[in-house]
Amino acid sequence: MPLDHFVSQVHLKNWYDAKLGKRMHAIRKTDLKRYQCDSASQCRVEDGNTNKYLQDQRAVEEFLKTIEGQYNVSVDELRQGKPTGEAIYAISGFVSYVMSCSPAAMRINTPMFAGSVQMMAGMLDRRGDLAAVPAELGGGTIGEMIADGRVVVNVDPKYPQAVGIGTIMDRVSSFGNFAWDILVNTHEDTPFFTSDYPIANEDTDDPRILNRIVPLAPNLAIRIRPHLRTNRAKGFEFRDFRSSMMNLRRSEVVDINRRLIRSAETVVFYSKYLEWIPDFVKKNRNFRVEGWNENFDTGRGILQLSRQNTRPYNYGAGENT
Repeated sequence: MPLDHFVSQVHLKNWYDAKLGKRMHAIRKTDLKRYQCDSASQCRVEDGNTNKYLQDQRAVEEFLKTIEGQYNVSVDELRQGKPTGEAIYAISGFVSYVMSCSPAAMRINTPMFAGSVQMMAGMLDRRGDLAAVPAELGGGTIGEMIADGRVVVNVDPKYPQAVGIGTIMDRVSSFGNFAWDILVNTHEDTPFFTSDYPIANEDTDDPRILNRIVPLAPNLAIRIRPHLRTNRAKGFEFRDFRSSMMNLRRSEVVDINRRLIRSAETVVFYSKYLEWIPDFVKKNRNFRVEGWNENFDTGRGILQLSRQNTRPYNYGAGENT
């Protein structure tokens, strides 16, 4: 069975420390253990890109072939502030893949599907389409059993992944037609981190919209700024793409690194050992990205909105705490 990388090796290799050769630094969020590693040993899952819900169970592999070979060239073009359509596609594809296929993405997106089942059960209950629950099971209705925890909706994580793979090209098109900030980090003592889920969330003035900050190299990142315009361009000509270069202050880099640690699923990677890093990770590790649903009674039915953002999460005491 193949070992599939859910964060591409070509991305992780940008964090190799020249002093270590082909290795980088890592620290786990669970126990704060530090270690050195190569890209091949990290962010991989057996048969991670195989999905039984798809007719072509390895369909995503063909997609990856179109982006991974273009990653470094695309980063160079962004660094120069002149990304071509191929570069926009490759980086949008990298972000879309992580948000669709990584273990974190499957976990984050699962509540959306569980919520749909729960909502549908409640609707069927109210219409009288479901039989009453037998007395030996406590009586009541399926909706009541879900509400009080007697029935739990379990979703195979591979199902959200299959939906993500099936819609990945739409996500690439969307990301590539948004505005991007190209974030340049000139502070060698404060390089960008990356992780096993290298996509940080940033709130906006519109509660429906999250900016996404993605590190591409220790000295370069992007901020993708979504919008809700109904007339935005679609397709891979990226006619609505706009970009601006930003040289960041150290405080801005620190804020982005804080967000990257908090969004990481289990491990943070960095390109050089600096004394401040372990304590900084320790202070910011007890967060992760969560997905949840919000239901609204419209008077004619229930409107369910699925949301996600970074929230507190207890990874445990860790060492020396």
